[in-house]
Amino acid sequence: MQPERHRPGTGFTALHLVQPVDGGVAQVVLDLVAAQVAAGVQAVVGCPAEGPLAAAAARRGAEVHVWRATRAPGPALVREVADAARLVRLVRPDLVHAHSAKAGLAGRLAVRGRVPTVFQPHAWSFEAVGGVTARLAGRWERWAVRWTDRIVCVSDAERRTGERAGIEAAWSVVRNGVEVERFGAGGGTGEGAVPAALPPLTGIEPDAPLVVCVGRLCRQKGQDVLLRAWPSVVRRFPRARLVLVGDGPDAGALRAAAPPSVLFTGAVPDTAAWYRAADLVVLPSRWEGMAVAPLEAMASGRAVVLTDVDGARESLPPGREALCLTPPEDPAALAAAISTLLDDGPLREAIGRQGQQHVLDTHDVRQTARAIADVYRAVAAVPRPERREPIPQ
Repeated sequence: MQPERHRPGTGFTALHLVQPVDGGVAQVVLDLVAAQVAAGVQAVVGCPAEGPLAAAAARRGAEVHVWRATRAPGPALVREVADAARLVRLVRPDLVHAHSAKAGLAGRLAVRGRVPTVFQPHAWSFEAVGGVTARLAGRWERWAVRWTDRIVCVSDAERRTGERAGIEAAWSVVRNGVEVERFGAGGGTGEGAVPAALPPLTGIEPDAPLVVCVGRLCRQKGQDVLLRAWPSVVRRFPRARLVLVGDGPDAGALRAAAPPSVLFTGAVPDTAAWYRAADLVVLPSRWEGMAVAPLEAMASGRAVVLTDVDGARESLPPGREALCLTPPEDPAALAAAISTLLDDGPLREAIGRQGQQHVLDTHDVRQTARAIADVYRAVAAVPRPERREPIPQ
């Protein structure tokens, strides 16, 4: 893809290098790009053509270039770094913003500090793996700081995880935000009625308890733990239904393990209606930086149950940790928390209202965009040290 370049004569150009192209990372990038375009920033997105990000970013006014890259490191890394370097030379950005581990790896190897560089991990790569791979990932992050003007974390907990790993960086914490009008509009706090706009799913009764989990179907998001917890919930609430919204590499295994009371939507273009249909939203992640789905759920006026991973405590309204947080990979605790809130409608609605106000006050995407703009101004104002290496040809 070689789009026409309609840039103003003056202004600031930010190149977003992105992989992955779906899920929460893609949504964060899309929201940020839309805000930057509205503010007069020339937002450029380099990402794989596969997945929804490229087309969605173009619709929001970004200049989009295809950057071929897989999610995981592998033999293609040399070519991915070279392609990223060519893209930087073509775009001539004022700043490169690399999103998630793979873009952070290839982007920083390509730029090597010659262009102001912001890295946003969106959860640390060394938490996703173990053993030698985790040690290598941590060593790389410590080394790559030399080519990183600022690391942007989405929670204080994510920053502390980086510091514990020995990463000595210039840090900024900019918490994730959501489009509060889109999720709050018409949502209120009334629960349980499946909106007519949703595709029909056999097995959902209009007045049955409905638990919804929105997220990529993968190990990180912990849907397998939720499936292990679910039988205990159904024993207390026989008519309850669990809906897993999304798609991903674990879809087949999860479908094979799921009982009839668990339903799958596959990929959906818009999750807002599912949040509004839910009595309770659950995300049992194994690791995060700060997950977007719980913020969207709370913006919709829904109570949430989360695992106590990075960012979860900071995303909740104050004082709700005991009811809404469970340890990771603990099906019994997860089932107990879900059952407690399903059993108490007034409490659940009160938490939903409190969560909605909390997101309105502290997680509006416009606040996030302004904070990122402050980071860009600070980073771009620093002179380039001459010791930094040329962008590879």
